[in-house]
Amino acid sequence: MPLTADDVDRFEAFRPRLEAIAYRLLGSAAEAEDTVQETFLRWQAADADRVDVPEAWLTKVLTNLCLNQLTSARARRETYVGQWLPEPLLAGDPMLGPADTAEQRESVSYAVLTLMERLSPNERAVYVLREAFGYPHREIAEILDITEAAGQQILHRAKKHVADGRPRAEIDEAAARRVVEEFLAAAAGGRIEPLVRLLTEDAVGIGDGGGKVPARVKAIEGAVAVAKFLRGLFKPGEAKRAIVGGAPGLYVCTANGGPAVVAVVDGRVVGVMCLEITAEGVAAFRNQANPDKLERATARWAATDHGEPLFNAF
Repeated sequence: MPLTADDVDRFEAFRPRLEAIAYRLLGSAAEAEDTVQETFLRWQAADADRVDVPEAWLTKVLTNLCLNQLTSARARRETYVGQWLPEPLLAGDPMLGPADTAEQRESVSYAVLTLMERLSPNERAVYVLREAFGYPHREIAEILDITEAAGQQILHRAKKHVADGRPRAEIDEAAARRVVEEFLAAAAGGRIEPLVRLLTEDAVGIGDGGGKVPARVKAIEGAVAVAKFLRGLFKPGEAKRAIVGGAPGLYVCTANGGPAVVAVVDGRVVGVMCLEITAEGVAAFRNQANPDKLERATARWAATDHGEPLFNAF
């Protein structure tokens, strides 16, 4: 039977939460939106009067759609050109979801979203539902059709995998911004020594161009190697300007709750470099340059006031 206006309103009221869950599960805002829309179609086809707890029903449908997506995504990632990184979300994007607790903030951080790629689909689902949204083990078991004991074991494994690769203790926001500004100045200065001093000895650099923008196929490891790469990346050149359509303005911003450098050309976001900053220095940069994964960031950028760029690149 067709949905009533109340049924539609009930779904729309829950849509932001569904999108936030789907984004954490899939690491892609575009895929999250598509999966939430498919959930709506399932809701539309269901007999809403027979659904006792709509939120639980919708969460179960959405989660299982995401599990199917994650299973097929593993096959797609095997043919992906270069490194695969999640789609970054700029500060204030509603898809980031709740950020009241440390667990919620961590679950959507760029570093942890990248780490979650190592988890099995079930591990990822249990981790997100429990750590980010506080679902009781009983409800998670019902959503995934597993026992509570199995769910707790899966969560234990997932948390261990994430903890094993989790960044070292980070520094506060104001200090992180100062480090990012120094980092940008050093990268734009063309000398590797100042960059090396800002990096941890085991620093790592990863870029995702999706085969559409040049990016290193393998991760860059070690402070000196990362510094040399960054020096080359920020070195002016006509070929680079041609690739992105001009000379990008570089802004210090927040993406996925952490420090980031956003590169913008004529109002279009052409790169988001998420930095992992610890008390010892910059431990990693993860640079998203695939234009398919920057459309939402561009839309968010257009809706916010961002002032003047700190530097102009290339």
